[in-house]
Amino acid sequence: MALIEALLSQGSGTGTVLGALLLCLVIYLFSSRSSSRDEGKNYPPGPKPLPLLGNLHTLNLKKTYMSLCELSKRYGSVYTVHFGPKKVVILSGYKAVKQALVNLSEEFGERDITPIFHDFNQGYGIVFSNGENWREMRRFALSNLRDFGMGKKRSEQIITEETQYLKEEFEKFEGKPFETTLLTAMAVSNVISAIIYSTRFEYSNTKLHHMVKRAYENMRMTGSTSVQLYNMFPWIRPFMANQERIVNNVKETVRQSEEIINGLKKTLNPLDPRGIADCFLIRQQKDEESGKTDSFYNSMNLYCTINNLFGAGTDTTATTLRWGLLLMAKYPEIQARVQDEIDRVIGGRQPVAEDRKNLSYTDAVIHETQRFANVIPLGSPHQTTCDVHLNGYLIKKGTSVWALLASVLRDENEWETPDSFNPSHFLNKQGQFVKRDAFMPFSAVLLLLSIKAR
Repeated sequence: MALIEALLSQGSGTGTVLGALLLCLVIYLFSSRSSSRDEGKNYPPGPKPLPLLGNLHTLNLKKTYMSLCELSKRYGSVYTVHFGPKKVVILSGYKAVKQALVNLSEEFGERDITPIFHDFNQGYGIVFSNGENWREMRRFALSNLRDFGMGKKRSEQIITEETQYLKEEFEKFEGKPFETTLLTAMAVSNVISAIIYSTRFEYSNTKLHHMVKRAYENMRMTGSTSVQLYNMFPWIRPFMANQERIVNNVKETVRQSEEIINGLKKTLNPLDPRGIADCFLIRQQKDEESGKTDSFYNSMNLYCTINNLFGAGTDTTATTLRWGLLLMAKYPEIQARVQDEIDRVIGGRQPVAEDRKNLSYTDAVIHETQRFANVIPLGSPHQTTCDVHLNGYLIKKGTSVWALLASVLRDENEWETPDSFNPSHFLNKQGQFVKRDAFMPFSAVLLLLSIKAR
């Protein structure tokens, strides 16, 4: 079984593993009766679970989302699956995901914080928190992203400058094959760093290298089989080396952030904030001076919010960029058409955001790259805030709900050729760019669910 394999792979002794299995048996004796207690006629259907193990015997935890896509073909767009003893409702397809997470955003609005994310966020920050802390950090992020980031000339300038640095690095290889992973990730990190800290790192900076590599390592390990099992069975934590490595990586990233923040504090000007971190420090200073003891503007929220913004942006954006490079290499005719449009509209000058409305085909290619890349196939776990009906099924308060984003981006009812790279998905008959309702990549869902009001 996957659980036994994971325990053995962590280097545990035989006695330790047997002890863990005996503990499994004890828990089973107390929990086996409750596995179907909540099942009712109106509850979402799903495969019959085994006591304690749930549906682990039917899931491939190395490709969880693919297993869930297969189950949706049998059980429909809203169904139940048991990850160990934990019951989870899966949403598959555009209509079910939109109905739950957009139309019923209040009812499906809570985050279901898994053990691994609680370990290194402790309920702080914006992505893995709930309640008033989340609401206050959301307000802060929304306000300051508007001022320093999204849609502003300053952010456009930051991206343009960083693109030039990246171009210069690419040119050093003189047309020879090279690995783009680290360079693209560092470029994206620098854009985020400029918005948050008002500073960038040289590509030769070892701190930047380590920060990016830790982020990639954590992204890989949080999706590993052993960590998925830890989320289902938290008591196996002592046997999970990956869990300890992830937490240590986060601690090192926080320590590095602390160094940068301490430098910003020395030159902080409350009348002239340089970035999002300055805005947080100014508010923190104001609350301290007023004697406010229960302020959400504390060091933990500062570091967690900053790291959430880095984590949510760096890996997904850099990975999508690499997909774009790969797809342009695979489809040279599409690359040539994009280049022709850019040459015709922009010429030799630097592009600006206003150009986008005149770059219909290029815009379509960008959107199709995001759809086809499917960078985050599973959305962050959510939890119902009350009993709610969805597609005729009753989902009880406190139920964990997962949105199968891969099923939205490959929904056969929404896309003409869902499994093909086809920019025409975003073009009308006149060749003009058109938005598609079912375009819900990770970035859009993050914006709706982590930033938008619940």
